[in-house]
Amino acid sequence: METVQVPTKTLGLFYTISRTLLGLLFAVMGLNGFLLFLPPPPPSAMPPLVVQWNTPMFASHFIWMTAGFQLLAGVLLLVNRYVLFALIVLAGILINILTFHLTMWPQTIVPLPIVALVLWFLTCWPLRDRFAVLFTARV
Repeated sequence: METVQVPTKTLGLFYTISRTLLGLLFAVMGLNGFLLFLPPPPPSAMPPLVVQWNTPMFASHFIWMTAGFQLLAGVLLLVNRYVLFALIVLAGILINILTFHLTMWPQTIVPLPIVALVLWFLTCWPLRDRFAVLFTARV
């Protein structure tokens, strides 16, 4: 297995820091989906729509799948293996996180979802040439 190489030393430092912080963020939040060591706020502190959303997520254990993908991607980023795969998985997760916060609970868009998005872009930017193949119109 080969690790991802980043061109310049300064860019490599920013990439390593953002990759590590993004990995740590999603590894911790993914693990929290299983262990709930950071308990959610009480339903009385949430908008009614968020309570309606969270009820089936937790009752059906759907949250375990979401948390599992977050944990997997976070660990992959931390160990610097399959980074492109992890970033693609996190792209889908981030779209869902941002959509949730923008449409159901906009007061909570800052800081965590925005920080995660910025870290994702900082991690992806040095690797953008490797993602170009995904945007090929015909194979």
